[in-house]
Amino acid sequence: MEKVKQFIEDNKDRFMAELFDAIRIPSISSLSAHKDDMTKMANFFKDSLLKSGVDRAEVMPTAGNPVVYAEKIIDPAKPTILVYAHYDVMPVDPIDLWDTPPFEPEIRDGKIFARGADDDKGQGFMHMKAFEALVACDALPVNVKFMIEGEEEIGSVSLGAFCDANKDMLSADYILVSDTSMIGADVPSITTGLRGLAYWQVEVTGPNRDLHSGLFGGAVANPINVLANMIASMTDEDNKLTMPGFYDDVLESSTEERALLNKAPFSTDDYKAAIDVDELDGEKGYTTIERVGIRPSFDVCGIWGGYTGEGAKTVLPSKAFAKISTRLVPDQNNEKIAKMFEEYFVSIAPKSVKVKVDSLHGGQAYVCPIDLPGYKAAEQAYEKVYGKMPIPMRSGGSIPIISTFEEKLGIKSILMGFGLEADAIHSPNENYPVDNFYKGIETITWFYKYFAEIAK
Repeated sequence: MEKVKQFIEDNKDRFMAELFDAIRIPSISSLSAHKDDMTKMANFFKDSLLKSGVDRAEVMPTAGNPVVYAEKIIDPAKPTILVYAHYDVMPVDPIDLWDTPPFEPEIRDGKIFARGADDDKGQGFMHMKAFEALVACDALPVNVKFMIEGEEEIGSVSLGAFCDANKDMLSADYILVSDTSMIGADVPSITTGLRGLAYWQVEVTGPNRDLHSGLFGGAVANPINVLANMIASMTDEDNKLTMPGFYDDVLESSTEERALLNKAPFSTDDYKAAIDVDELDGEKGYTTIERVGIRPSFDVCGIWGGYTGEGAKTVLPSKAFAKISTRLVPDQNNEKIAKMFEEYFVSIAPKSVKVKVDSLHGGQAYVCPIDLPGYKAAEQAYEKVYGKMPIPMRSGGSIPIISTFEEKLGIKSILMGFGLEADAIHSPNENYPVDNFYKGIETITWFYKYFAEIAK
């Protein structure tokens, strides 16, 4: 392992340069204008994996963006790890809030600034480089497979079918994922749970055309006003959802589990300062850590309608729109919740408007037991590199495909994230600490060593 560590040190600059090349490809999966970039990005990862030492790598078609699959089988009798990552990234808007161009990576203040620096090109690239270091030093102790998709940011819509069609090819003992975060740069943690997700777009239609707000205002329902009132009615004074049946299947955490969760280092003042707010908000009766880890939530992700250009235009709009999401917890079913919301939201609309609800995507919550051999190997790896035991934590985020892996492939995922809350993923000025990138590579190499020992 000393040779492996030295190899990483000797190749640090090259690793970073190759990551920068990956970041420069604007692989935004939600925008059709970047369709060619998705193929270009997939081929870049395929070539990178071949250079890293896999025996086989190919770009495989799906109904949407292609999946990059690669493998190195050193001995069929040995355990196998399947590495999952995604090469697509979020849109960059609002572009004017970026300090530097989002696809021209730059290091400043010890951080890589660019779209995809953390989520997930930076974290995904760590796995390729950890693998490369082990292969180069003849220290790879288990079989390794890679599955890198291009639709995670739009709900992994094609990957379930890909898993169904390739179960034998994807067989493994564990799936290893780095698409989550740690509590702090010096406080390593392993994500043991992810919230599920249900996501909709709603459309509220009033009159058959935009109207003059002076001639019709006060006599005709304004779809934006109606939509705002409908959304406001979805939560009560305790910030609980008012939708009947929403909490019926929520797996309530025990007093002991809640106490353990709240032992994680957390400063409310630092949390508020990091996002520049004076007060926090959420479901009454729960701490901030609990609200984002073990409780469901409801958020409007976007809302629009009418005139939004420069200056004034006195218009009563014909339509109003919103994108709405709920984060779900075990044992809530995202498909059940999606249907429930659609029926309820339509039912609370006044007769003065028509309402349309489209379900865009969703996924189930996921929980990883901390007594699994794969988890124990990850725990030892963090302790080796960071000098302290990682803290198990529940993430408020969602990676819908993780629960799909368990359902379709029957494989548990180990979530070894190295991002930080301050990395601004999905936001302008996304960044990733350089130190986390290199420590992540080293930690992953130790995971393989410890997993091989535990799996004997």
